[in-house]
Amino acid sequence: MLSRNIDDKKNNEKSRPSFRWRIVVYLFNLCLVGMVAVAGYVAVIYLKMPSLDAILHETRAPAIMFMDRNGNEIRATNRIMGAPVSVEKLPPYVWQAIVAIEDKRFFEHGPVDSRGVLRALIVNMFRGQFAAGGSSITQQTAKNIFLSREKKISRKVQELILSYWLENRFDKNQILDLYMNRVSLVGGMRGIDAAARVMFQVPAEKLTLAQAAQIAAMLKAPTTYSPLKNPEKNITRARTILTEMVRQGYVDINDARVAAKQLGPATPAPDTNKYRYWTDFVLDEVRSRIGTFESDLYVYTTMDMPLQEHVARVLANRVGEYQGAVVAMNHDGAIRAMSGGADYQTSQFNRVTAPRQPGSAFKPVVYLVALENGIRPDSYVNDSPFAIGDYNPKNYNERYYGDITLATAFAKSVNSVPLKLTETYGIDSVLNMAGRLGVGTKLRREYSTVLGASEMSLLDLTNIYAVIWNNGESVRPYSITKITDAAGNIVYERNPSEPILVLTTETVGYMTELLSDVVAPGGTGHRAAASGVLGGKTGTSNNNRDAWFVGATDKYVIGVWVGNDDFTPMSSKITGGTIPAEIFHDIVIK
Repeated sequence: MLSRNIDDKKNNEKSRPSFRWRIVVYLFNLCLVGMVAVAGYVAVIYLKMPSLDAILHETRAPAIMFMDRNGNEIRATNRIMGAPVSVEKLPPYVWQAIVAIEDKRFFEHGPVDSRGVLRALIVNMFRGQFAAGGSSITQQTAKNIFLSREKKISRKVQELILSYWLENRFDKNQILDLYMNRVSLVGGMRGIDAAARVMFQVPAEKLTLAQAAQIAAMLKAPTTYSPLKNPEKNITRARTILTEMVRQGYVDINDARVAAKQLGPATPAPDTNKYRYWTDFVLDEVRSRIGTFESDLYVYTTMDMPLQEHVARVLANRVGEYQGAVVAMNHDGAIRAMSGGADYQTSQFNRVTAPRQPGSAFKPVVYLVALENGIRPDSYVNDSPFAIGDYNPKNYNERYYGDITLATAFAKSVNSVPLKLTETYGIDSVLNMAGRLGVGTKLRREYSTVLGASEMSLLDLTNIYAVIWNNGESVRPYSITKITDAAGNIVYERNPSEPILVLTTETVGYMTELLSDVVAPGGTGHRAAASGVLGGKTGTSNNNRDAWFVGATDKYVIGVWVGNDDFTPMSSKITGGTIPAEIFHDIVIK
């Protein structure tokens, strides 16, 4: 009996798992639970991820690129990304510089560079800090496109998931394209093309080897290694990149040496605020021409960039404590420059299109009526006090000249003569003439309109004079020649109608004679006189609230306005023949 109990005990001990085996089973179960937990955690994170396709093909407000008359970019709106680039279209050294410094085994490893990660871990352990990273270009692409920059374990898990997804969906070249187009380097804009345009004022396709190395140098830390903000650090790292490109067989050592000598600080992109009044004006024109749009557009405009910059500079330097505006157009109405204020950053209000009282600058309309009715520049008229009903305006300084020629009356900008001419030929004839010149629809039918009391914009006023210097043919100011989409398809193209003869050759000849006398010695606009100036006209509204000068050269008709936005009077010394005429003079003598 005793022996049987002993045998049973031995059998039970044999059938019971050993301690070591129990540990193995425990660890296995623990690993299994851990794997299930990790898998569940990954699944939860995956389910919380946004739609990959939706983000990959993210929508944004269409960008508009404004081009000047020669096809050069003026500025862009809503552009958060540079022009699309690809490995196939770029000079090879552009993408090679990126691969050489960011992920030299990019074309050999999978979504994750295990050797790179191990190497980074070892370096960080020895240095006791996070000094090296091991993220592949695929991982960086996943981060740039889909993820925020917050440092969480969940974000890193998402990055790994996305990296495998990218490598399964795209080939290496396509991933590199995504990386180059989405990486953020300058001012919130994405893509190396944006960086190339901001840093070196060229598209990515035209980058030199040196410039490509300098942009690749920014990838580590855009601000720290910016050739604009920290050129020395940028150049040092760019030299390292050139060395790596030689070592990895991408470029010849002689080419690298030449490129190294070309490294230097980047030149800041030009201040585009000097163009903003213009591009805001053109944007309104775009919307009126084509309505809403869903794709990027290239708007080819009539702007002459050197003239625009010159106009903006002269205006800012001349207006002093007041505000001002300038518009310059060819005789046929092509607007070449527009500055709607002294400083766009201070005020975005475009004074070129704002209605103000033109004062005596409106008088040519009345004189054109007289010329069409047989009055000539040497015909005598009487300058004496004039009244009609309660309306009895006086000449400037209340001085009257008696019997004078029409040319003298115009040059001295007396008030009584155009009023008497209007009385003779009728207010309707004046309004009809204004309509023929393109500005009659908003004028009041009253005698004060003759002296410029009805408001009009500087653009409309300048248009009157453009008709005169366009040999009497109708003029419609225009700013756009064509609009295309990103693929080059024409969305809109200007198709001008044949001009209408508004004024006879004889009338134009007499009118230009009168205008030339204004800038001659003794004329109210003599300060505008310069070589090549054909003539012009001054204008000053009541209490010196507005001062104008509109004149012409053989190429341009230029309108200038100076005043206060709140309509308060300027100094009594400010007339159309002072600051506005001087601004015109400074513009045309460049």
